Amino acid sequence: MIRVGVMGGIGSGKSFISKLFKYPVFNADKEVNRIYRNDKNCFSKLKRKLPNFIKSFPVKKKELINAINDDHKNLAKIASIVHPLVRIKMKGFLKKNKKYKLIVLDVPLLIENKLNKKNDVLLFVHSKKKIVLKRLKKRPNYNSKVLNMLKESQIILLKKRKLANYIVDNNFTETIMKKKINSLKKKILYERNNT
Repeated sequence: MIRVGVMGGIGSGKSFISKLFKYPVFNADKEVNRIYRNDKNCFSKLKRKLPNFIKSFPVKKKELINAINDDHKNLAKIASIVHPLVRIKMKGFLKKNKKYKLIVLDVPLLIENKLNKKNDVLLFVHSKKKIVLKRLKKRPNYNSKVLNMLKESQIILLKKRKLANYIVDNNFTETIMKKKINSLKKKILYERNNT
């Protein structure tokens, strides 16, 4: 099984690119949202660590944002509870989809949390700043202060770009991107099956 790790800055279009592969995708952000909505144990732990912010189940994004805005250190507290749960979900996803030739890992902190393996194919998604800002402003929880902090928590993007096997420019229409990813997918499958 070929593991394709999709990296890039916030709003670069990682999830969009991941879907274009037309293979199973592990989307860490979606898993985190699911955990906040359904995991009562996670809620209890967050409430214990952040009693002034986490009020009721399910965990609300707004409360988490308020906690992070209040003190940067709260981001690490939240991560210490949520990241191990995401790791477990990812293990389950890999096990469930092991019959596929290729799977996609849409995990924003793939490198930072050491979730990547040596032989993963790393893809870096790049988008122009103007396009990124436009995308981010459409998001329901748009908050420039929190976004800046999250940007800081990701390994410097240049470093990720250097680690990447492929760089994808996500500044084109959906039709063009579909073609680009399709030919990239064929290339990855061909190279991995012939080495």
